[in-house]
Amino acid sequence: MARIPVEERREALIDAAFRVIGEQGLSRASTRAIVAEAGMSLASFHYAFESRDQLLELLITEVLASEQRAILPANLKGKSLTALLTEGLQGYLNHLRADPGREQAMLELTQYALRSALPLAEGQYVQYTRFALESLELAAEQTDSEWTVPTSVVARLLVALTDGFTISWLIDRDDAHARASVEAAAIAIASLAKSK
Repeated sequence: MARIPVEERREALIDAAFRVIGEQGLSRASTRAIVAEAGMSLASFHYAFESRDQLLELLITEVLASEQRAILPANLKGKSLTALLTEGLQGYLNHLRADPGREQAMLELTQYALRSALPLAEGQYVQYTRFALESLELAAEQTDSEWTVPTSVVARLLVALTDGFTISWLIDRDDAHARASVEAAAIAIASLAKSK
């Protein structure tokens, strides 16, 4: 049997962990359940990860990176602030729709981290807020706008709205309503800025 490089093992185990958590919940995502889903042995898990908690940290890192890529519009030039915000939020919504299980897993991971006092939840939301802040600053710069309230406040609002979109869509899977909510949110957030 060919040896699988450690990075490939990690990727396969991360994907398996997302599937197990998304379908069965974090409480059933034991190391044994994850390796069974990945079609690997328990020894493969311990070769790739020091612990289950290390795997859980990597799950959060993985989703954060993919979400950041999803929210950045492909072309920033010549668009209004509202259009950039709409595209970014729509990009997030498309990301959510493409793999709902991952976002469901993220919600469970956040709750787990809060209960277990692991610093994962705080780190997750620090990252979310940082991504939002960077995106808002970039959008303002591209549209020659400035925020009328502290950008950190707008970033936290954007994160809270995104959380709301996530939970609402996971519950009702109503794409039309989600798109309308994204457009309304973009207008509301853009109203917190003015032209320079």
